[in-house]
Amino acid sequence: MNNRILFVGGTGIISSACSELAARKGFELYLLRRGQSDRPVPEGAKTLVGDIRDPESVRTAIGSLTFDAVVDWVAFTPDHVASDIAVFEGRVGQYIFISSASAYQTPPQRLPVVESTLLRNPYWDYSRNKIACEDLLVRHYRESGFPATIVRPSHTYDRTHIPLDGGYIAIDRMRRGKQVIVHGDGSSLWTLTNHRDFATGFVALLGNPRAIGEAYHITSEEYWTWDQIFHIYADAAGTTPNIVHVPSDVIATYDARWGSSLLGDKTHSMIFDNSKIKALAPDFKTTITLPQGAREALAWHDADPARRAIDASRDALMDSIIEAQLGAKG
Repeated sequence: MNNRILFVGGTGIISSACSELAARKGFELYLLRRGQSDRPVPEGAKTLVGDIRDPESVRTAIGSLTFDAVVDWVAFTPDHVASDIAVFEGRVGQYIFISSASAYQTPPQRLPVVESTLLRNPYWDYSRNKIACEDLLVRHYRESGFPATIVRPSHTYDRTHIPLDGGYIAIDRMRRGKQVIVHGDGSSLWTLTNHRDFATGFVALLGNPRAIGEAYHITSEEYWTWDQIFHIYADAAGTTPNIVHVPSDVIATYDARWGSSLLGDKTHSMIFDNSKIKALAPDFKTTITLPQGAREALAWHDADPARRAIDASRDALMDSIIEAQLGAKG
């Protein structure tokens, strides 16, 4: 394996596992970084120092290098993608854009979601920006042959990320016997993907000519209700959850950003058909169950008190929402 790959980023929650696996598989891997992440660069990878928001610093960092694939893990708006095209066009065999499964039709009209499901999210700016990025890339692919591949992760986690609203705050509240908020009635189905499983599917796309001009989602094939997810993490934390159900639109009146992420994503049941990625990555499957992932996360957080810091204002906001919700029920 001698494909030369550039990751813009590469040490985040999703990308860190992809970096480790790509390096282990023998890719010639470069990470373009500003040097601000606490996560280590995997053995065998080379670091280039530059800021993707400063195109001249990127050109200086990469010099005369060309790449079989470039992956931008931190592109969120059409301006970001347009800048990437200007920098990398003519010197990359494949450009992989990290979109989001939240770009799919929301709420979905049918499940499981497939890659041909139309993109529409009227609730969340984050998702609409990702859709606009995809539209720009598709246009450049059609008009000039820019070698784009689109990847749509769903909710992907690692041991450092607890995928409950509030993150570790929810664990802390459960351990203290306090009530926790679950949006809606807790029965919507949700897909959570461990980043190591995601990496197995993703790395198969790197430098793969069959992936150019295509879009893929890469997700777990487990799905759980939100009540079940809270019970799984509570069990890993050695406690039980005292759940208060609060409608997503009510949460949005207290915190617009939190509400948008619910109404534009987590409120709706989302499960996925992974047949397309499996055609290129036959080894891809769910190997890390959510209970295992939850135990890993709690072990990591419990190993260092600094990892269990609490945002007091967020904790107080949850108290206020719960008090109002229980008061409204009489």
